[in-house]
Amino acid sequence: MSQYLVLTAMGSDRRGCVSELTKLVSKCGCSIMDSRMAIFGQEFTFIMLIKGDAPAITTIESKLPAVALELELITMMKRTSGYQKLDLTEHYQAEYTGIAQPGVLKSVTAFFASRDIDISSLTSNVDPDTNLISARILFAPSDENCIDVLETEFIQLCDQIDIQGRIQKVNSTTCL
Repeated sequence: MSQYLVLTAMGSDRRGCVSELTKLVSKCGCSIMDSRMAIFGQEFTFIMLIKGDAPAITTIESKLPAVALELELITMMKRTSGYQKLDLTEHYQAEYTGIAQPGVLKSVTAFFASRDIDISSLTSNVDPDTNLISARILFAPSDENCIDVLETEFIQLCDQIDIQGRIQKVNSTTCL
């Protein structure tokens, strides 16, 4: 029976780190089901959902600390339940831009949390030259959420915190 492990690695952005981590996964007899990598300043972070049988997952859990030490990475692992591919047919994307100021992302994520809406993906960044923030949030509203009302309330929030925003329906080829 397949088991799953979420593996996160973070460290200085150097060539070969991602390659070494994916090589370890393969050598342990596991598969990468999903992954994300991002660069933050001079640091990178890599997160993977790994699938394997019980001995393979145990092997990667035991070998990762030595590889992480060699690569000077901070790592974290957590076993998890089965993989489920996201059904992206009813997903929407909220986008916003504006002058970066403390609390904007907190306000926007609280907006969705207070309406029991799960965020599937969140990307945000600030341009250091212009101090403009831009963000994209992928979410799937529940049946109780009327998208027209949600969009109106989101625009009202954006006006209150002095950013420009919109919500639009996305299809599986547009997201992630």
